[in-house]
Order: sequence, then C-alpha cells, then structure tokens
Amino acid sequence: MESLYLLIPISLIFIAIAIRMFFWAVNSGQYDDLDSEGERILFDLESPLDELDEIEGLDEIEGLETEQKDHRDKPQ
Repeated sequence: MESLYLLIPISLIFIAIAIRMFFWAVNSGQYDDLDSEGERILFDLESPLDELDEIEGLDEIEGLETEQKDHRDKPQ
C-alpha cells in the first residue's frame, strides 16, 4: 500500500510528459502530411542522379560555364 504513494505520482508525471510531447508534435507539424511518405515508396520517381544530369545539361545549353563533375564515379 505504501508503494502506491510513490507509484501514483510517478505515473501522473509520465502521463503529463506524454501529453506534453503529443501536443508538441501536433503543434510542430509532425502530423500535417500523413500521405506523402506512404505514397513515396509506392511510386517510382526519377533518381536524383537523373535530375542532376538534366540540370547540368541545362547549364550547358544556356551557355554557362560549369565545371564538369562526374558524380557517378565517386565512391559512396
């Protein structure tokens, strides 16, 4: 019975911390976009390397001098 005097306040503190963390997550935007992460894995989008090739190609077309970097030869 005496242990309840210790366990009840400790459990109330844990509940208050959990509620505070939940409201922090909601207010900081953690639950704003629930669909995009689930859809991202389903749809095959272009890889970032393809997008980088397109960007480098645009720079050459516009006449801007860019340093040619072969990003596929770099070890990852």
